[in-house]
Amino acid sequence: MTATQTPTGTGSKSWIVALVLSFFVGVLGIHRFYVGKIGTGILMLITFGGFGLWALIDFIMIAVGKFTDKQGLALAR
Repeated sequence: MTATQTPTGTGSKSWIVALVLSFFVGVLGIHRFYVGKIGTGILMLITFGGFGLWALIDFIMIAVGKFTDKQGLALAR
C-alpha cells in the first residue's frame, strides 16, 4: 500500500477536520458538505442543524467514530 492509499473501509475524508467543522459550524451542516452528504447538509443549513439537536448528535457520532462519508466509509483517522 502506498502513502496515498487508504485501508479498505476507510474513506479519504479526515476525522479531525469533520470534528472541528462540526464543533464550530455544526448548526450550518458544513461538516456534512465536507463528507459529501450535500442533501442533508442543505437540510441542516435551513433548519439550523435541526434546531441544534441534529448538530449535537452528529458531533457525538463523529467524536466516537461512527460517522461515515457519502459512500458509507469510515472517516480517516
